[in-house]
Amino acid sequence: MKELSGGSDTNMILSFHPNIVADKNILCAGRLPNDDDRAAIAKAQAVILPQGCSEALYRLCRKHCDHVFPGYDARFDFPGKLGQARLFQQIGASFPQTYSFETLSSYYGHYGQDSITCPLYFPCVFKADWGGEGEGVLLLESAEALRETLQWMQAAEQSGQKGFLLQEYVACGGRSLRVVVMGGEFFSYWRVQQDPSRFLTSLKAGAIIDHEADPDLQEAGEAVVSDFCSKTGINLAGFDLLFPQNEKEVSPFFLEINYFFGRRGLGGSLKYYDLVDRAVRAWLSSLGLGL
Repeated sequence: MKELSGGSDTNMILSFHPNIVADKNILCAGRLPNDDDRAAIAKAQAVILPQGCSEALYRLCRKHCDHVFPGYDARFDFPGKLGQARLFQQIGASFPQTYSFETLSSYYGHYGQDSITCPLYFPCVFKADWGGEGEGVLLLESAEALRETLQWMQAAEQSGQKGFLLQEYVACGGRSLRVVVMGGEFFSYWRVQQDPSRFLTSLKAGAIIDHEADPDLQEAGEAVVSDFCSKTGINLAGFDLLFPQNEKEVSPFFLEINYFFGRRGLGGSLKYYDLVDRAVRAWLSSLGLGL
C-alpha cells in the first residue's frame, strides 16, 4: 500500500497496522503497549489500528489521541454476545427476544435446578458468549436438549468460559444477510444454507454466498446498519441480520456484530485490504489530513 502522510510533524499519522505505512509505524502484535508507544500516540494527529488490536492498545490510543481508526468503543464497552444484546437494547435496534445469563448460577437462580425451565417456546436458540462462525450456537428443540446443553455449559465454565443467551428462534428460510461496514461504505450479501436440515447459515456450515438476491432487502439491511453505526461509531465490522420468512415487513432483526469477519463475500483478502486502505484514506481526508 502507498504511504500515508500527514504532511508535517504537527499532523503526524501513526500506524499500528502492518499493511498501512504512515509517518510513523509501530507493531504491537503479541505484546502490551509500552511507554514508547504511549509517547508516539500522544504526538499523533491520527492513529490507525489493525482489525485485531488489543483492548489495552485501543484504550491507550483513545486516551491520548482524538482520532483513532477503527472506532471500537462499542466492541470493548459491550463485549461478547451478551454485551451486544445490551447494546442492541440500548440503541433500540430490533433483535429476537433474548434472555442473557452471565453464569449458570444466574440461570438456576431464576428457574431452579430441580427441573429444566425455558423462558421461551421451543424451538429456541442457545448461544455461548464466545466463538464465531456458529461455534457455540445451537437450535434447541426440547427441554431435554436444553438440559444437555446446560451440562455442556457447566463443563465450559469449569474451563473458564462463561455466559450464554437463550434467544427466540426466527424462521428465515435458511439465509442471513451479512452487512459489512468499512469506513463510510457498506457492502451486503446473503449467506444461503443449501441443506435444509442445517440450522446455521455460516459459510463454515455449508452456506453459499449470493450477492444478487432481493436487492431491496439488502438495501433495507444496509440502511438499518448505517443508522446503527451512526449511533455507535462502529466503522469496521460485519453485521449479521435476519429477515423473518414470509413476512411483508422488511425491517430485519440484528443477530450479532463480528469484529473479525470472513472476506470471501468481499472478494478475498486482497480486495479486503484494498477496501481498508480506501476507508482509511477517506477517514483521514475527512480530518483534513492530506495523503
